[in-house]
Amino acid sequence: MFNILKTLFSNQNDKDNDAYITVQENEMDTELRNKIFKLENSAKALTQEIQRKYASQFKNSGKDNLKVWIHRDIDGDEIEFLTLERFFTKEYRSMVAINFDGEDSDDDFVTYIQLWYYFGGYRKGEGTLYNSAKRNLKADIEEVLNEILSDKNGI
Repeated sequence: MFNILKTLFSNQNDKDNDAYITVQENEMDTELRNKIFKLENSAKALTQEIQRKYASQFKNSGKDNLKVWIHRDIDGDEIEFLTLERFFTKEYRSMVAINFDGEDSDDDFVTYIQLWYYFGGYRKGEGTLYNSAKRNLKADIEEVLNEILSDKNGI
């Protein structure tokens, strides 16, 4: 019994540990910018596809107005048209945001999956990037949506 629990928890930790890549400030270059840009663009296409796929399921569950989108902000302030040059601005983050039953607002979301976050330390910055080499973003988004659908209390 103990071995089963140990395996269960170690698998969950492995799953969490491989979800993100930590990037040190000295590793931030054009190649990383391109990876972030590619990840955000592919995520944008995925969010549109997944929102269409799940909209009726959410509506049938009494959870109207499903919205899945890419949310970008710097220090909590959403800035329209963030460009490649802003990826390495401290406190920049991008995420797949999920909302339902609310107004059509990009400021509020029920949950999210972080894609990129660059935070600044006292001397050096560090970032975390969604590990698309080891994770499947579509499957992760769908897992979150299915958890929301199965929650009878509506999160």
